[in-house]
Amino acid sequence: MTTQQTQNGVTVNDAGWVDEILLAGPDDQLCFAGPVPVDRATLRRLVAERRQALAAHGLRAGGAAALRLPPSIAYVANLLATWQLGGQAILLDHRLTDFEVERATERLSPQVIVSATRIAGGLRVFHEVEDVVTGYRTGPAESGHAIIQLSSGSTGPSKIIGRTAADLVTEIRRYTQIDGVPLPGERIILLPSMVHVLGLVGGLLYGLHAGVTLVPPERLTGDSILDAVESAATPATVLGVPFHISLLTSTVSDRRPGQLRRMTTGGELVPPSTAAAFDAKYGVPLGNMYGMTEVGVIGTDLYGEHRPAIRPAPGIDIRSVDGELYIARPESPYLGPPVPERWADGWLRTKDAGRVDPETGLVTILGRLDSQVTIGGLQVDLAEVEHTISSLPGVQAAVVVLDSVITAYLELDSTTAIDQVEHSLAERLASYKLPHDYQQLVKLPRTTTGKLVRDKSALRAAAS
Repeated sequence: MTTQQTQNGVTVNDAGWVDEILLAGPDDQLCFAGPVPVDRATLRRLVAERRQALAAHGLRAGGAAALRLPPSIAYVANLLATWQLGGQAILLDHRLTDFEVERATERLSPQVIVSATRIAGGLRVFHEVEDVVTGYRTGPAESGHAIIQLSSGSTGPSKIIGRTAADLVTEIRRYTQIDGVPLPGERIILLPSMVHVLGLVGGLLYGLHAGVTLVPPERLTGDSILDAVESAATPATVLGVPFHISLLTSTVSDRRPGQLRRMTTGGELVPPSTAAAFDAKYGVPLGNMYGMTEVGVIGTDLYGEHRPAIRPAPGIDIRSVDGELYIARPESPYLGPPVPERWADGWLRTKDAGRVDPETGLVTILGRLDSQVTIGGLQVDLAEVEHTISSLPGVQAAVVVLDSVITAYLELDSTTAIDQVEHSLAERLASYKLPHDYQQLVKLPRTTTGKLVRDKSALRAAAS
């Protein structure tokens, strides 16, 4: 798994890229704030300890370690130690079932598995973890990638995605060129899981590289997030997904911390009503970030000026082909047999509908491509129906699918009834676009990354 490439003057290789890109810096520079602060010297010591433990259990250069750990210092230390050893890190969300983990490990054959024997923290974003390393198999990794991730699986089974060390370094460098990202000496209030791309690269790896302190709130509540913002005098950016925006806008507190510079959200489109509520409550930019596990960050609108459009990130080549967004990608990110329906001839199909403005270069995201359906000979864009419902007062979240008929699954506040939604929607959309069935749920099902699940069988099960 030797990687010898140069990225912006930095040699990326098995032994050195972690030290050069992620761990360099003054010993007393604060990497993680919280009840037990971790400076750079402490992090380097913890990584060295985990490197020794992983090697003792059989991890070698070219091998793989499966990390089944919740967000924690233990997770960070094991991840960086795996890379320092020249190993491949297979990231398994700790919320996966034993069955899902078994399927993944059988397919990817790690030399070791790192799991938690004790997880403390409840609703915490960062957990206190006691980890254990177990030898699994001998032999090399299935591929030469530095990292293996599973896609969120919001519309179907997860895909196995690999990225090289050089690819990760390129993305970290890309973040440093985006206007509006946190600067050295500032803070990121880190809410998304570091197992998935937004929290991993946009939070952890960029933060370590840029000298931005990562601050996980004590608990995953709106008030605790605000406490984290107010925990120091330096400027703070909240990084999360639309679910986290809802936590902040639903707090009864009227606090407007002066340290809060902006919130940056990824994962899915933010309903206009949610964006308006956030603006009214905090008066700071709600930035938008669009990306994929396969690529990382694709485009941003960190000042909230172009929503739902974004500007391509530096070095990203994006085009629209028959209404679908394609991203230039020199090689397929998928492990296993070729996936020509997703990647071919240097272009990755996003399966997202969108358009690129030829004059401004702005990219407008229109939702999933598979949202286009035909009803009675008339084309209906389910994303349009879903977006319209989500903008109605009292609608906290909505998913619209075609399940023999157009069906809307709704998450409503306590003051709103389904008949109010039906009446308001009928004033906004043509009759042939209206759902024939409405299902109200206390909470809509979400993936481990916070995205709304659009799998019809999962929605039916949740409704029943």
